[in-house]
Amino acid sequence: MEAVYTTSITKIKGDRRFITEDTLVREIKLEIVVNGKKVAAVMATPIDQKALALGYLMSEDIIRHIDDLEKIELLNDGTMVNVTAKINDDSVKKLNSEGVVTSGCGRSMTANIDPEAIEAKVIKSDFSIPASLLLNEMGQFYTECPLYEETGCVHTAKLFIDEATFFIGEDIAQHNTIDKAVGKALLAGADITNAFLMVSGRLSSEMVAKAVMYQIPIIASRTASTCLGVQIAEKFGLTLIGFVRGDRMNIYKNPQRIL
Repeated sequence: MEAVYTTSITKIKGDRRFITEDTLVREIKLEIVVNGKKVAAVMATPIDQKALALGYLMSEDIIRHIDDLEKIELLNDGTMVNVTAKINDDSVKKLNSEGVVTSGCGRSMTANIDPEAIEAKVIKSDFSIPASLLLNEMGQFYTECPLYEETGCVHTAKLFIDEATFFIGEDIAQHNTIDKAVGKALLAGADITNAFLMVSGRLSSEMVAKAVMYQIPIIASRTASTCLGVQIAEKFGLTLIGFVRGDRMNIYKNPQRIL
């Protein structure tokens, strides 16, 4: 299934009115099935679905390590990801009993938005980066996102490992972009604990919690964080940065990692 499709639209430009073709992003309901049971269904863009499923399952602590993954396959014309893995049954039960709909666009469930209930380790990494590197990477971020360039209708995330290695996630839902970028990195065998994450949208609680669950030490955005996002970052030692634009940024918590 293609991630985009075209449709005819009526366009008005100045005093001209004409029919033209427009490219739109496709939206599907993606089912995630683990060991024969449906664990979740998310609204998503049909690209990098396997990476999205893996990232989501690991961010919810259902799969704890990439080595626990036995098989992952895309079925039903790209609308289902079938996973065989060693899983944490307690996390599945927690998602079913305590999961809430996320605030990002694209309906999804998470059990990781309460700072007092998130089962994650404090990030103690001494990983750091120059402020100039973050500013430069954020400045060219949007030029590396082909689906955004084509449709202008998706959020984006970029996980930066080093100058030669980075992973892009694009989706209608902000939280899906992180899962896709991290899922790609995990499938490629990258060390995500010595990396930094950039996202295109707001730093809401579920976005910040995903970085904590993945043990990524730095997350940054061109926009702001919510109060709950800041509280999560403070409790778990995450470097949280907003308004990264031009030559400035706002570091909400743990500024020691930005040199």
